[in-house]
Amino acid sequence: MNAREIIRLARFGLVGLSASATHYVSVIALVEINAVNPLIANIGGFFAAFWVSYFGHRFWTFGDRNNINSGAFLRFFATALFGFGLNEILFYLMLAYTAIPYTVALAIAVITVAISTYLLSRVWAFRSQEIQP
Repeated sequence: MNAREIIRLARFGLVGLSASATHYVSVIALVEINAVNPLIANIGGFFAAFWVSYFGHRFWTFGDRNNINSGAFLRFFATALFGFGLNEILFYLMLAYTAIPYTVALAIAVITVAISTYLLSRVWAFRSQEIQP
């Protein structure tokens, strides 16, 4: 792994942590304050985190600052939907078939999906962009 990829991975991690925290806190708030079902709250958490993730990755992680109409948004949205689908399935399975509290199940689902979304973002969603140091 070269220095550029290490920097990109570190940036992805920081943006991902920010987006994951946004997702997690949004779900907890919807469940605890508004009594929303955790699986439904997960949808709201996804949309809140999506924007943190998209702008962070586009402009910082993958350095796509110049080409506003690059198609990266649609590719990233597809990547995010794939990740959310995986997240929701894992979350549902843990809620339905284990005694794990929803807060722990959500954390497991969010962390598990991070690797696949990094790879899809790197090789597809922002594929032609070079990192800006």
